Amino acid sequence: MSQPDPQTILVVDDHPLFRKGVIQLIHAAPEFRFVGEAASGREGILLAQRLRPDMILLDLNMKDMNGVDVLKTIKDDGLDSRVIMLTVSDQADDLMAALQAGADGYLLKDMEPEDLMQQLGEAARGKITISERLTQLLVASLREKSRPTSLAEAGLTEQENRILEHLIDGKSNKLIARDMGIAEGTVKVHVKHLLKKLNLRSRVEAAVWADRCRRQARP
Repeated sequence: MSQPDPQTILVVDDHPLFRKGVIQLIHAAPEFRFVGEAASGREGILLAQRLRPDMILLDLNMKDMNGVDVLKTIKDDGLDSRVIMLTVSDQADDLMAALQAGADGYLLKDMEPEDLMQQLGEAARGKITISERLTQLLVASLREKSRPTSLAEAGLTEQENRILEHLIDGKSNKLIARDMGIAEGTVKVHVKHLLKKLNLRSRVEAAVWADRCRRQARP
């Protein structure tokens, strides 16, 4: 059986030493192929548009442009790249802003190198990745908003419930569409509807909320 092609990665970060270290890790991992680096947000957007990489590692705080604004531009351009925020910020506001803008993951720069590469491997397989210690921040934020307190109370359709189960597993729209045998656009519509019913703004929030409800319902 042939091995899948390596995932192409673009690194966007204005810290040269950190950028160099991450690039070295990527070069050492056979499942990835480094294709470019950018030292600013604007340069990152141009490279993303030209290279169309499978994955983009994106810093949050850059001198010329906030990483969330870069993320929004990339998503608005319709690029299919998975965008993983890689940052020093463990602030709830930054985490929520990135997830609500469509980030496919949020990882901290102080992770151990092997943990970082493991998480990137998960992201390459279509999973949404978030640093473990940030999960509690997300849970705390969810408690502050008015929303259903159980899966039954949410009033989701059978199809929406099936898609929510896939979100709990951290799957992308593309993977969900493939597993369910439906169009990716149909998945996006269902995700939009279930987020509205749950009063949530991102798929990661939905996954964390649903997983918590499922745990609480266990005897």
